[in-house]
Amino acid sequence: MPHIDIKCFPRDLNDDQKAALAQDIVQVIIRHFDSKDSSVSVALNQVQPEDWKAQVWDTEIDPNLDKLIKKPGYSM
Repeated sequence: MPHIDIKCFPRDLNDDQKAALAQDIVQVIIRHFDSKDSSVSVALNQVQPEDWKAQVWDTEIDPNLDKLIKKPGYSM
């Protein structure tokens, strides 16, 4: 049951754009994990730029650098 949690700076996406993004991500997960569409969930959490370091970098990225399968091209 893959769950994808996207964190990004705020974007002005309408419902159709969010649905298209989710569908694209779900298709990749289905292909690589041999999952069913009904097994995949996707969250979109928008984080203000000034909160990124405290809410994302310090808590999720930096402590887990060894687990990331795609590391960021920046550091904080």
